[in-house]
Amino acid sequence: MAERGAAWLGRTRAQVGRVLLGKEREVDLLLAALLAGGHVLVEDVPGVGKTTLVKAVARSLALSFRRIQCTPDLLPSDVTGITYFDPGERAFRFRPGPVFAHVLLVDEINRATPRTQSSLLEAMEERQVTVDGETHPLEAPFWVVATQNPVESQGTYPLPEAELDRFLVRLRLGYPDAADERTMLALPRPADPVADLLPQADAGQVLAAQAAAASVHLSEAVAGYIVALAQATRDHPQVALGASPRACLALARMARALAWMAGRDYVLPDDVQALAVPVFAHRLLLAVVGHGGTRAADDVVAEVVARTPAPREAPWPERP
Repeated sequence: MAERGAAWLGRTRAQVGRVLLGKEREVDLLLAALLAGGHVLVEDVPGVGKTTLVKAVARSLALSFRRIQCTPDLLPSDVTGITYFDPGERAFRFRPGPVFAHVLLVDEINRATPRTQSSLLEAMEERQVTVDGETHPLEAPFWVVATQNPVESQGTYPLPEAELDRFLVRLRLGYPDAADERTMLALPRPADPVADLLPQADAGQVLAAQAAAASVHLSEAVAGYIVALAQATRDHPQVALGASPRACLALARMARALAWMAGRDYVLPDDVQALAVPVFAHRLLLAVVGHGGTRAADDVVAEVVARTPAPREAPWPERP
């Protein structure tokens, strides 16, 4: 299974890499979140390729894809769907909204009102939608990738902590380096850079990869390391609310997925260290320090990782 999974994942990486140069790590984190069955928040300034990245990955999967462009006048029913009366049939019928898709891109999520944002919570957590008292299950795999601009506050509604906690990881793309940016300018740029991408995996392959990733061995020593990192965030003097048990579970899921993508059936402490910031940082509530400023949560988690000793015990399972 690992070899078959690595084949389509490798093709997907290469394909997306032609569209978004120099972002191999971010692509790997996005794919690891898919294999871990968790949702992703892509947060960065405009123009760095947030939407293009998500569309390129979605185009590389033979899965249904829908996009929601969030605005302040977007209604919850625009996301979940509506129940309407069909006069011809003399019966009420349900018209599904865009949330009924395998891959849902929620663009500029912080421009939607809190009421509309909350319409996504049940879908993200329970993989179902309730409309007018009737519950409608969502087809697996179900994957939400949301984008937001962190620097613009006018006309936006910050995501509350409970909603941020629904996202398995938060990614930041950042600007490309000078060499990649020069290459980007030199290459011919089609109007739709993802139009020529081909699907590399179907729903069955994705679900099989998710099951295989979930079975990767997590030793007691590495599990204890995850807990130690979480406890260190709770004890940090500049953190008001540290990483929760749900955050520990999220880090374990992502570490298993990253290990499986690397062709291993066990998690290394290195996997945990590579994922601590994207999994933990957006879940921390920082205390005010100095003259009303705060330390970046990413820096706090990086400091915790640097100060917490990694386990020395062998992380691989006992072989028969």
